[in-house]
Amino acid sequence: MELRSLELEGIYIPLITPFAADGSVALDALEKLAHEVLDAGAAGLVALGTTGEPAALTAEERDAVVDVTAAACAERGAQLIVGASGGDTRAVGEALAALGARVPRAAALVTTPAFVRAGEAGTVAHFRALAASSPLPLVVYHIPYRTGQQLSTAALRELAAIEGVVGVKYATGGLDQTAAELLADTPAGFAVMTGEDAFLAPMLALGAAGGILASAHLATGRFVELYQAWRAGDVERARALGHRLTGLALSAFTAPNPAVTKGVLHAQGRIPTPDVRLPLLPAGEAEVAAALALASGLDQ
Repeated sequence: MELRSLELEGIYIPLITPFAADGSVALDALEKLAHEVLDAGAAGLVALGTTGEPAALTAEERDAVVDVTAAACAERGAQLIVGASGGDTRAVGEALAALGARVPRAAALVTTPAFVRAGEAGTVAHFRALAASSPLPLVVYHIPYRTGQQLSTAALRELAAIEGVVGVKYATGGLDQTAAELLADTPAGFAVMTGEDAFLAPMLALGAAGGILASAHLATGRFVELYQAWRAGDVERARALGHRLTGLALSAFTAPNPAVTKGVLHAQGRIPTPDVRLPLLPAGEAEVAAALALASGLDQ
């Protein structure tokens, strides 16, 4: 594919990694969950994003997750995005090359280099070097409260101008001035996807292309409906539904992600256990019950 031909839009699900009772990755449950959310209208899947606990998986487990999600996307004609990040440009480049050989029709979600705080110029140089050799289109994962690196509107526009960089997962903790500036004049061929679940509605109202949202596991069809309502200009319906989904989104993050989402999925009978791997801990009963009630109420 041409590197800049990928057009991201709609609701993407950053899939959790379900675990069986013996602690292994429950690949059958992962496959079933992938099909469920795609059948509910998700435009694509993100494998090995933060929600998938990739740092707690072995290399073999990560490969298996990619294989399962790639097959599901191929069957449904959906787009796959795979997380591939790190603080060493050379190592990330090697990972992208290996990923491209494994799933040539995927895109890669790449964080700004975490912890090293390379500065804006270093971050742009990092992505320029990756894009020059990557066989896959790149989506910048801008999440400064995890990486320690904030980016200005000017820096994001520099990234958007790099051939092969097709979008950004924008997760800065809210709707800020940079988001407003970027969405007011979004570069051509560059998709702004929100990664802040509770801010999906206002980001869509400003012109975001969609969202990559963990809480959309729990009500995929309703999140898709919200996206479609804003695209259709049905402001009244979008505003009412957006308020309800904001409550669910906030509830899903009352414990470290993805603990609450896994707890609800288990309570719904969709995954075999609510387990997460250390250093994460399972969500409490009250947290799961609150989110489950909100998810169930969306059907009423």
